[in-house]
Amino acid sequence: MAEHRSMQRAALLDAARSLLSEGGTEALTFPALAERTGLARSSVYEYFRSRAAVVEELCEVDFPVWAAEVAAAMEVELTPETKVEAYVRRQLALVGDRRHRAVVAISASELDAGAREKIRAAHGGLVALIVEALGEMGHAEPRLAAMLLQGVVDAAVRRIELGAAEDPAAITEAAVAMALRGVRG
Repeated sequence: MAEHRSMQRAALLDAARSLLSEGGTEALTFPALAERTGLARSSVYEYFRSRAAVVEELCEVDFPVWAAEVAAAMEVELTPETKVEAYVRRQLALVGDRRHRAVVAISASELDAGAREKIRAAHGGLVALIVEALGEMGHAEPRLAAMLLQGVVDAAVRRIELGAAEDPAAITEAAVAMALRGVRG
C-alpha cells in the first residue's frame, strides 16, 4: 500500500511538472492533475491539500536535484574560474529541462509564504555552491558576489525562456563572459 501511494504521489508530481512547464501556474489545477494521472479529483486531495502544497513538494524534490547537477559540474573543475564557468553553464544548460521549466513557472507565480520561503532557501543553497570559489578568487564579500553572479544567471535564464532573438548558445556565452569578467574584478 505504501509503495502504491508513493508511486501515485510521484505520478502527481510528474503531472504537475508537465502542467507547469506547458501552461504555467494557471494550468496546475486539481482537475488537470486528476485527468493527467487517471485519478479521481477527490483522490488528488488525499495526496495534497492545496496547489501550494504541490508547489512546495516540487521545490523539495526538484531544487536539490538541480543543485546537485550544478555541484557535480563544478566538482570536476580545478580552478575557481572554471568552477564559476561550470556554475553558469550548467544552470543555463538545465533551462530546457522540464524540472527547470516547472521551477521557473513556480517562481513567477503568486505563492503563499511557505512556498516562497522554500524557493528562497533553495536558491540560497544554489548560491552557496559558488561562495567558496569566489572567496578563493579574493572577493572581500564572496556571498554578495555570489548573489550578484546568480543575478546574471537568472537574467540569462529569463532571456532563454522568453525565446529571445539571440540563440541560447549566444546567451550562454555572453553570460559566461560577463560572469567571469565580473568575478575577476
